Parts: sequence; C-alpha cells; structure tokens
Amino acid sequence: MPPAMTYSSLLTDMRSYLERGYVSDPIVYEQLPRLVDLAQRRISRELKVQGFEKVLLTTLTQSVNAVPKPDRWRETISISVGTGQNNNTFKPLYVREPEYIWMIYPDSTSESTPEYYADYNLNFWLIGPTPDAAYPMRVIYYELPQGLDDNNQTNYLTEYAPNLLLYAALLEATPYLKNDERIGVWQQMYDRAALALNGEELRKILDRTTVRKE
Repeated sequence: MPPAMTYSSLLTDMRSYLERGYVSDPIVYEQLPRLVDLAQRRISRELKVQGFEKVLLTTLTQSVNAVPKPDRWRETISISVGTGQNNNTFKPLYVREPEYIWMIYPDSTSESTPEYYADYNLNFWLIGPTPDAAYPMRVIYYELPQGLDDNNQTNYLTEYAPNLLLYAALLEATPYLKNDERIGVWQQMYDRAALALNGEELRKILDRTTVRKE
C-alpha cells in the first residue's frame, strides 16, 4: 500500500497551495524544505502523541553520573533503573532539577543506587547519586520526527497525519510570504487536524486501559 504522503508530494502540494513555482519565485521555492522542518518541529512541540514515543534501553556506567541522550530527543517521560536480584526489577527515578541533585550529592565520587535524574541539558541526563554499578536503564521519551528529504521520503507524520503536516507547513510558509490573510485559514485547518489526531490517541489509550467484563 503506497504511503499517504511522501516528502516529494508534500512539496508539490505546498507549491500548489501557495501558488509558487521555481520560475516565478525561486527564493520561496528553495525555502520549502526548511519550512517543512519548521512545521515538524511545531507539531512535535505542540502535540504529545504515541507516534513520537520511544523507549531507550541502555546500561549506566559505574562511577559516571552523566548519560548521553539519543539523537532527536525532545522531552523525557520517565527513567527507570533495574534493581533487585539480577537487576530485573525496574524502579522509577524521581525527576529533579540539576541544582537539587548537586545539593543532595555534592560529592560526585560518592556512589550508590540512583534515585533521581535531571535533564541536565539537550545532550545529557544527570543521575544522582552517581551509580555504584552498571545498572540497566530504561528511558521513555518523546523524540523529534525523522527529518524528511529526497533520500528519506516518509516518517510517522507522512504516514499517519499527512493533513496535519501539510497545514503546519503552510502555516509556517504564510508569514514568510507576507500573506497574513491566509494565516487564520491554515491555523484553523491545522487545529482541526491536530484535534483529530489527539482524538485518535485518546481512543488508543482508552482501548488499552479498558477492562473486559465477562
């Protein structure tokens, strides 16, 4: 079954809606890939849906309290570490600010079972106290959508939310074109598509949590 949208078809649709072509407006034409990227970032910033959730399974390094984040990390949902016999019982860590962890554990060489984590910056998590063993770690997080280009034609949004991506891209493009009267139109269409996607996500959650009664 062919995808609902590809990167190439998205660019074609944008040119049609914006009534811009390479001959008539080469500058705008060349900016379309950047506007698509901005649109994806807008969606990932404003929506938290299952399609953006990822699970990272890794292992903490003993005596190291900084853990690198994966590429395209956007927001942490939860972090757990394996404890107990064979380290197969995962215990959630409490989220705190980095300053709190530094205050509670001022000596980073003092090691024990981790209790807290913090989003230290865009590239690292801070773990406190410093791990005293190589504990397994499970991270659930939201990621940025896979970038689109000529070599990567599809991703979650093109497959499951093509209308949302199109309207977001048009919404990013309209102020750039100084076509302010169209902003309200694309915003309304974008909001409607976002609401529909959120509704689908809610139904999935309800389906997963419904208890079947005999």
